[in-house]
Amino acid sequence: MNKFDIASRGKLWFIISALIIIPGLICIGVKGFNFGIDFTGGTIIDLKFENPVTVSAVRDAIKPYGLDGATIQLAGSDSDIASSESVMIRTADMEEEQRKEVMAGIKANVGDYQVMREEKVGAVIGSELILNAVEALVVSWLLIIAYVAYRFEWRFGVSAVLALIHDIIIVLVVFSLTGRQVDSSFVAALLTIVGYSINDTIVIFDRIRENLRLHFSKNGNIYELVNKSIYQTLRRSLYTVFTVLFTTFALYVFGGETTKDFAFALLVGFASGCYSSIFIASPLWIYFKNRDEKKKRVK
Repeated sequence: MNKFDIASRGKLWFIISALIIIPGLICIGVKGFNFGIDFTGGTIIDLKFENPVTVSAVRDAIKPYGLDGATIQLAGSDSDIASSESVMIRTADMEEEQRKEVMAGIKANVGDYQVMREEKVGAVIGSELILNAVEALVVSWLLIIAYVAYRFEWRFGVSAVLALIHDIIIVLVVFSLTGRQVDSSFVAALLTIVGYSINDTIVIFDRIRENLRLHFSKNGNIYELVNKSIYQTLRRSLYTVFTVLFTTFALYVFGGETTKDFAFALLVGFASGCYSSIFIASPLWIYFKNRDEKKKRVK
């Protein structure tokens, strides 16, 4: 049975990605993101209750006051099931009247407490975080291009980085569409996704380089070469991504409320990384190689 031709259908894979990315970018421009207090500024409140309480009890107490997006953590635990006397609430900035209502609601529905800390976080922290995250991504991409160009060739490096940018955009689009909160853990998730996706891409590129050196004749079919390389590494790629997705899904389901957005970003990014490594990075390399070959023939 003939294997499905992946390499020669590059335009199809590019169109599929464009159908997701272009409407998503429009959504980002119109709707934007649901930024957490790391980016917008807000209030942090540490409370110590007389008796152990749960995250769900505190969340139910503040929900009527429009604080559904608040982050609630127990001392030493992130689980909704666990209980603790110490609770930290991270929420958007509140007016004095709203703050009094929230505190009264917590006391009435959860129990008596002692305020251990209450402080406001300025939005300048968010600006610094965004700048540092962008700098980290740009520097990592430049280093990846330099290293891959040294070990392989520049076309591999550029294709790998474009595939990474594809994955980052997909995650940004999904978070804008779903309205999930973007905070410091989201930035950590993006950097994790970059590390995972480039690893999967380099495995395929390494096999392409090996086959190119050992089995490719001067007038050989470049599409057959890439298809052969992809299928030689496909089982390994699928085993890896499914193992990672199972673990991340378990974190999403059982990790508690505070890790859901982080785990969700990883789920989307890992799935997109697997797709881009197979269907985006390799066809991009073919495009660059064919373009350079055409320029040489014209000259």
